[in-house]
Amino acid sequence: MTVLFKPTAADIQHCQLSDFAAFVSQQTGQSYDSYAQLHQFSIEEKETFWRLIWQFAGVRGELNGRVLNQSTMPGTQWFPDSRLNFADNLLAVGQAQKTALIAVSENRQEQTISYAELRHQVMQLAAYLANDCGVEPGDRVCAYLGNTAEAIIAMLATTYLGAVWSSASPDFGLEGVLDRFSQIEPKVLIAGNGYQYGGKSYHRHQLVRQLVSALPSAVQLISVRVLPDEPEINGSESFAAIIQGHRPEPERHLFDFNHPLYILFSSGTTGKPKCIVHGAGGTLLQHIKELRLHGDISDQSVLFYFTTTGWMMWNWLASGLVTGATLVLYDGNPMHPQPDRLWTLVGKWSCTHFGTSAKYLASCHKMALKPETSDLDALRVIFSTGSPLAPDDFDWVYQQVKDSVMLHSISGGTDIVSCFVGGNPWLPVVRGKIQAANLGMAVESWNEQGQPVINERGELVCTQPAPCMPIKFWNDETGERYRAAYFERFPGVWAHGDFCSIDEQGQVVILGRSDTTLNPGGVRIGTAEIYRQVEMLSPIQDSLVVGKPVAGDIEVMLFVVLAGGESLTQELQQQIKTTIRQNTTPRHVPRHIIQVQAIPYTRSGKKVELAVMQILRGEEPKNLTALANADCLDEYRAFR
Repeated sequence: MTVLFKPTAADIQHCQLSDFAAFVSQQTGQSYDSYAQLHQFSIEEKETFWRLIWQFAGVRGELNGRVLNQSTMPGTQWFPDSRLNFADNLLAVGQAQKTALIAVSENRQEQTISYAELRHQVMQLAAYLANDCGVEPGDRVCAYLGNTAEAIIAMLATTYLGAVWSSASPDFGLEGVLDRFSQIEPKVLIAGNGYQYGGKSYHRHQLVRQLVSALPSAVQLISVRVLPDEPEINGSESFAAIIQGHRPEPERHLFDFNHPLYILFSSGTTGKPKCIVHGAGGTLLQHIKELRLHGDISDQSVLFYFTTTGWMMWNWLASGLVTGATLVLYDGNPMHPQPDRLWTLVGKWSCTHFGTSAKYLASCHKMALKPETSDLDALRVIFSTGSPLAPDDFDWVYQQVKDSVMLHSISGGTDIVSCFVGGNPWLPVVRGKIQAANLGMAVESWNEQGQPVINERGELVCTQPAPCMPIKFWNDETGERYRAAYFERFPGVWAHGDFCSIDEQGQVVILGRSDTTLNPGGVRIGTAEIYRQVEMLSPIQDSLVVGKPVAGDIEVMLFVVLAGGESLTQELQQQIKTTIRQNTTPRHVPRHIIQVQAIPYTRSGKKVELAVMQILRGEEPKNLTALANADCLDEYRAFR
């Protein structure tokens, strides 16, 4: 239990979580002096809690009637009589002349857009979508774009009209985009003419035309000139021309709290991606809670999250507008032209909050990167997610980045477009630990018998409903696929598919995905437990651990990518095994350690264990389009 950072009394007193606790006390007549007490209230009095979130945040809309129609899962419906407009709430907070967006990329001029300018551009596009394209509430608008200002503007215009937004990053190939968009039949497609990554331009003219031909539902293509030296796509309307128009603002309409807002996609590593539909009200309240109360993001903040439009953290970043903050968008390679590119941007724009993946922080650590700390004076919070953050990477942040920053390791997923557990401005940061379950999230760790356990590995479950849970899966009329995804393991309880351990203080460690569980000798092992040990060894650049069925049992296989100049000697293999055995158990020690050239990753930066497991079983992965580097799987076929 090594405490790396502890908020001061002044930090605690002046954060928005304290403001909310005071508001709750005023409304309920009860005092909440500890986070544990406040969290317990948010679970036991969930209807009061979520109503107070709405009131505390001053959500624009109609707060009517009940908060819940039932408390059983699935089937819970939140705020069934209330109405709001998601985009209107994001556009209404920031002061007119304050900078809303700072857009940075490898190849375009930096853009700054005020809240007034943002609203004007959103309304011009919304008017065009409604009047020229016939977009109505419930229609889908899809974007094949990077993390650009145009993507934010298009999302806001779409959701202002009550249409449903979905996006894919431009590094997806044709098949990967069609696997997603063809299922939801968009009425309008917005696409860039290409993108630049790592100094190289990737053209998308032909692919987008193929995409349009394969999507007969799309009545209009709107093109964005992402590559300035290339023409826009033939047969399209120009995004730039549309937002420079002078059309009357569309009328603001309020929609049901559970009106569809986003369609996000599962990783698709086992077949076509599932289309997860999130509701407007649940997403808004959940993001307000996380951004303001847990992240302490306000209209004085500058929020920079390194993400793509294919990762749910982009949706989370976009919601930062609801706080009145300035958002920094980056479209490009995080290590180009120099490895410290993102840290340079944090300093240049005086970012108060910076978010990235655990993989990125681990890469910085492996490279022994030392950001120019004198430029990070404004930085208060670092967010890390996507995979568990290793204890050594906690150390690197505090030793090489800033010792007075609050490091929020957070964990949730596309399934809830938010987090179950995460950072907390009232609590200390402990090495290797996530601080606590978030407010309103009834998170526990359950053993095989469905009993809560402390300081033991178990399934991460949520025992009570939360507004951020999906309203449905697309084309799942009976709800069968939705129930199978989350509620079959423990009926009536959300099982997220992660192993975790929760201690007496409520701190959490995520131990890897339970759907790629290792079971040598019948003992369940989370892969993250092994990664934590292996990847702190300096010769190991990256690793992947999977189980291979052999004679009725499972053999643990560890694949490693070595740093330049290193080789997998007997001595290194023994060092790896000894480190794992000493810090975990003998069951965790891999039977085989194999050097490979690359580890497969999804396009959102997550290791792909399942595809390798399927290959080792003699099967072929069903959907390779979700992978960023599917070619590397060829190497693994030799080990069947």
